[in-house]
Amino acid sequence: MNKILVANRGEIALRVMRSCREMGIKTVAVYSEADRNAPFVKYADEAVCIGPPPSNQSYLLGDKIIEVCKKLNVDGIHPGYGFLSENAEFAAAVKKAGLIFIGPSPEAMDMMGDKLSAKAAAKKYKIPMVPGSEGAIDSVEEGKKVALATGFPLLIKASAGGGGKGMRIVEKIEEFEEQMKLAVSEATSAFGDGSVFIERYVAGPRHIEIQILGDSHGNIVYLFERECSIQRRHQKVIEEAPSSVLTPEIRKAMGECAVNVGKACDYTGAGTVEFLLDENKNFYFLEMNTRLQVEHPVTEMITGIDLVKEQIKVARGEKLSFKQEDLKIHGHSVEVRVYAEDPVNNFLPDIGKLVTYQRPQGLGVRVDDGFEEGMDIPIYYDPMISKLISFGKDREEAINRMIRAIDDYKITGVETTLPFCKFVLKHEAFTSGNFDTHFIKHYFKPEMLAQENEDEAEIAALFGAKLMVAKKAASAQTAENTESASKWKLNRLNS
Repeated sequence: MNKILVANRGEIALRVMRSCREMGIKTVAVYSEADRNAPFVKYADEAVCIGPPPSNQSYLLGDKIIEVCKKLNVDGIHPGYGFLSENAEFAAAVKKAGLIFIGPSPEAMDMMGDKLSAKAAAKKYKIPMVPGSEGAIDSVEEGKKVALATGFPLLIKASAGGGGKGMRIVEKIEEFEEQMKLAVSEATSAFGDGSVFIERYVAGPRHIEIQILGDSHGNIVYLFERECSIQRRHQKVIEEAPSSVLTPEIRKAMGECAVNVGKACDYTGAGTVEFLLDENKNFYFLEMNTRLQVEHPVTEMITGIDLVKEQIKVARGEKLSFKQEDLKIHGHSVEVRVYAEDPVNNFLPDIGKLVTYQRPQGLGVRVDDGFEEGMDIPIYYDPMISKLISFGKDREEAINRMIRAIDDYKITGVETTLPFCKFVLKHEAFTSGNFDTHFIKHYFKPEMLAQENEDEAEIAALFGAKLMVAKKAASAQTAENTESASKWKLNRLNS
């Protein structure tokens, strides 16, 4: 491939383009009117505006993106994550147009994009599943029977779901009918598919995912795990690799299960298999994401492997250049997602201008971002400003380095999740490794940050007052010294 179009925006577009440049591959950016002056647009070798700011008028226009590829003699398309990255119809259209889609086959996307078909495929390899319904629930009465057999509490989940949409927790049978109707309605609205299924609710779970890579020659490997249990609204905020709770035996078992999930759909490229880990360290298959994950940098940091380059090599038909036994974990890495959100106000988006924007630097610190000082955070897209990644020889060093990096990250003009992330990283539950996906519910209240901000403001005010007193004292001392010197000179002249 000599030229790749990146069908995405922001930090992931820029991150893909950097790897392409290192490989000697030209890049094309497509952008909306809202992103006209974005760094990824300036960085690309060529850039084409494809529409107004709303994504359904720009970044989701697959046909228009393919047209741009044909006009500019593009060889392949990298979809990043989000937008069209898991759209099987788009992947098929790219292939039909004679272009290379840098990702899995449309068939693999279809199979793994639906949670029920993904579970059916994984079941053939005897991969552990959370107890629940065999398939979609067709009626409330059928659902009640399955619910009673599964036990409470349980989850009603959208088959085509993600991000917590179409998901309902049911504590008792009397709530079931109402919650199922709400789940179906939400799933239909969000995904155009009202299919739902039932799973036992795993109390205190940890969210562990395994990174896999597969080529078109039948080779699939796992690149260890990422711990993704710190979440708000079922969406990740902090990730780390490796997990602090997995034993080598559990890691190997989960990795081999993830590889088998990949084999079940003849997977090629980079993908992620997600698992729930219960309080007894039993793990259960959750779903597969058929794309590059937001949190992929922590895997890159502990393995030394550029996942984007590997995606491109696989798409070119190359064999993986390494085997499972070649892969080793080196050190520890932590990633925090820096969102333009106010954690004191229930993590509501806080859109505005980046009045101050100064990135942290130094050994073991990486910033993947797509903004510059003075830019506005667009209201049309996800409010993530950047991903801040730290690396250390062990978990303690990686955490301490991340705290330092957060302190060094200067952002004004919008509220961000950085104070919340620092709160988590310093909390005993996190540092001890004794936490789960309910961290926020158990340990965090908005007033904690508000109080911390007040305390910091008070300390700053006291420090400022002390500094002022010191300056006044210094000025008085200087004046006194000057007066004494003048008297000494006068006495010398008169003597």
